[in-house]
Amino acid sequence: MRILKGAITSEKRTPVVFLHDAAIDEFISSMLLTVMPGIDLLGIIVINADCIADPAMHASSRLMQFMNRTGIPVALSRARGWNAFPWSYRRDCVSFNELPSLEPYKPHVPTPPPDGEALLAKLLHEAVEQHAPLTLLMTGPMTPLVDVLGKNPLLAAGIDRMIWMGGAIDVEGNLDPKTIGKVVANKHAEWNAFWDPYAVHDVFNSFGSIQMFPLDISNSAPVSDDFRNALQEQGKRYRYSQLAYEAYNLVKQEQFYRLWDVTATCWLTRPDLYTPATPMSLTIQQWGFEQGWIHKPLSPGTEKTQDVFFSFSNIQGFYQYVLELLATDGN
Repeated sequence: MRILKGAITSEKRTPVVFLHDAAIDEFISSMLLTVMPGIDLLGIIVINADCIADPAMHASSRLMQFMNRTGIPVALSRARGWNAFPWSYRRDCVSFNELPSLEPYKPHVPTPPPDGEALLAKLLHEAVEQHAPLTLLMTGPMTPLVDVLGKNPLLAAGIDRMIWMGGAIDVEGNLDPKTIGKVVANKHAEWNAFWDPYAVHDVFNSFGSIQMFPLDISNSAPVSDDFRNALQEQGKRYRYSQLAYEAYNLVKQEQFYRLWDVTATCWLTRPDLYTPATPMSLTIQQWGFEQGWIHKPLSPGTEKTQDVFFSFSNIQGFYQYVLELLATDGN
C-alpha cells in the first residue's frame, strides 16, 4: 500500500504535475500554480472530459503564452471515460479560448497533440530516477494515472502526494436529471468520479492518504459577486486578475458554479485555511444505478484510508489568498 504525504510545509520547491479537464476553474488553477510560492509546475495534462479536446488545447496554448510559461509542457490525455460529460457542460473551454485577454495569442498545438500519458510516465520515471517524487494535483477523472500505472506499476514510486477534487460524501452529488436523464442520474455521484468509477476504485485500492476535496467543501466556495467585483477592480492594475474576471464572468448566471478546483489547488500552499482532514475508509460503487457513489464501506474490508477535507477554517482568508495570488502580471 502506498501512503502519501500531507501538505507542503517546507520552503523547498515542490514538483507538481497538474491533471485537469479544462473547465474554467482549472485554467485559473493553472495560473495560481505558476505564482504560488514553493511550487514548481513541471507539466499539465488535459483530459478530454469536461471539455472539448481541440479548443481545450488551443486555450491551454494561449494561456501558457499569456503567462510567458511556454516552457511548461502541456499534453492531451488519450484516456476514455465510462460516462461522458454532457456537451452543454463541455463548451466552457470554447468560451475561455475566446476571452479578450487571450485574443493576442495564437494557439500553437501540433496535430496530434503531445501524448498526456507519455508525459506523465516520463515525469514519473524522472522522479524515480532522481529520488524526487512528485505531487499530483488532479481536478478531473483519475483515468490517466491508472492507465500509466497499469503499464508500469513501478512508476508509483515517483508519487509523493496526491490531491484530488472529486466525490461527494455527506452531500448530494451533481448529476442533473434534467441534463443526463433520470435513468442514470443518481443523487450521490460527483462527475469526476462518475466519468470513470473504475479508475477511482483502482486508485483507492492502491493508495492511501489521498488528499480529497469533495463537493462537501467546494459547495461553500461560490463564485460570488463580491469575489468577481474584487477581481474586476484588481484587473485595472493586474492582467492576471483581469483574465480571471473575464473567465468567471462567463458563468455569472450559473448560480451553481463553485471554485471546485481552486479549492483543492490552494491547499497546497495554505493548508491553514482548511479544517484538518478526516481520515476515512472509502469505496466507490462501480455498477448499477448508484455508479460513481463514493461512500464508507457497508462492511469492514481492506479499503485504504483517505484524507477527506470537509470545510474551510477561514473561508474569507481563502478568497483573499486567491485574490492575492492573482494580483500580479506574472513573472
